[in-house]
Amino acid sequence: MAGRTLLQFFHWYTQDGGGLWKEVTEKAECLASMGITDVWLPPAYKGAAGGFSVGYDTYDLFDLGEFDQKGTVATKYGDRAALEHACRVLNESNIGVIHDVVFNHKMGADEKEAVRVRRVNPDDRTQIDDDAFEAFAYTRFTFPGRGGAHSKFVWDHKCFSGVDVIENPDESGVFKVVNDYGNGEWNDEVDNELGNFDFLMGADVEFRNKAVYEELKYWGQWLSGQVRVDGFRLDAAKHIPAWFFRDWVGHMRQTVKEDLFVVAEYWHPDMDTLKSYLDLVDHQLAVFDVALHHRFHEASKQGGDFDMRTIFEGSLVSALPDHAVTIVDNHDTQPLQSLEAAVDPWFKPLAYALILLREHGVPCVFYPDLYGASYTDEKDGEHLSIEMPAIGCLPMLVNARQRFAHGSQTDLFDDPHLVGFIRHGTADAPGCVVVMSNGEGGEKFADLGGGNAGKTYVDILGHHQGEIVIGEDGRAAFPVGGGSVSVWVDNAAR
Repeated sequence: MAGRTLLQFFHWYTQDGGGLWKEVTEKAECLASMGITDVWLPPAYKGAAGGFSVGYDTYDLFDLGEFDQKGTVATKYGDRAALEHACRVLNESNIGVIHDVVFNHKMGADEKEAVRVRRVNPDDRTQIDDDAFEAFAYTRFTFPGRGGAHSKFVWDHKCFSGVDVIENPDESGVFKVVNDYGNGEWNDEVDNELGNFDFLMGADVEFRNKAVYEELKYWGQWLSGQVRVDGFRLDAAKHIPAWFFRDWVGHMRQTVKEDLFVVAEYWHPDMDTLKSYLDLVDHQLAVFDVALHHRFHEASKQGGDFDMRTIFEGSLVSALPDHAVTIVDNHDTQPLQSLEAAVDPWFKPLAYALILLREHGVPCVFYPDLYGASYTDEKDGEHLSIEMPAIGCLPMLVNARQRFAHGSQTDLFDDPHLVGFIRHGTADAPGCVVVMSNGEGGEKFADLGGGNAGKTYVDILGHHQGEIVIGEDGRAAFPVGGGSVSVWVDNAAR
């Protein structure tokens, strides 16, 4: 099998009603045949919004849709039995199961407590008032619906470093909880945005509390005993101290599975920042290539004005290819979401060819691009309807990654609008020639070597009809349509 190919099997507006675990079960065999090697599932545990929670408002890590909490037994995606079955079927289909881990904060506390807090400048989190005062905050999580099953740990104000809402006085903002950890300061080894980006939302978890640290390690091991675990996607990594994930990932590899695949959502386009983070976590994980996503967004908006020779400039896959997970879009960048920077549909076939068929990086496919999505939401007081069309050639591009993306690579990035690359294949596996244009159609000369003389190549995507016969010198001109991509392969290897 060729390289790993992830599929993010959800989006922000995945339909309510508990059907997602059933859907992934039904589609597992087809995904495996297509060439998907790993499925990234949404947070599987109970969120504060119960059956309507996308999963990033973590309430109870130990409730996988098993207990009547927050108004429901099942989560938005289904109950525990359906999750277990989905993970089992994915495993039987030789597809890895990647779980979303949201450790940064908890929401939906069961009780409020008297706490001492200090006001924080929300625009510069290093500015913390000297004076502490008494208030009430929702920081006590007892999980009455679970009744101590799986874990008897009770979270209280000692488990949190900050909150965003207090009562008596009634205020919202950023408040540093006075506790026994950090001498009144935020965690270190977090992103330096806003001075210190430890705090994000809700009740911010205090990782310096040894009891919390041990509970989160225990949960990771516990999860692997309940459902299949082949890896993790780590949410909000820029808000969580790097030392914690360095230790936690190492512990999971020792106790759960040595070759766990782990990717952190450290949403930052700067290579120096990402290099520093990877150093801090001992290079144990991958991160998403945010810079490349933004290049795709810009290219899709600029059309023929974008210089395609520069598409990989500043990207993680160019700087640190062994630690890059490449994406076109995800649940945060899709229309109407917090990091909205959606790639226009016309450019997505080009973008996916650039992450699926090249030599480096682990590509991640987004559910709406494979299956389409329709949803409505409000933005700036306006009610909007969104249609995200399925990208018709995407299944074939995923399949082509497994069948034809082999061997060394030669780039043909010598024209601002017409670029391509060659995968030369190996003795045992065929290669391909990929040509794309963000302007008018044209052709790109490629040298495949004399051993390919006389072979007939066809566009496996069907975007360009006809056949190309390789010349006696091993060279040929490979055409592509305007604003399109073609993947040329040896017809005998189809």
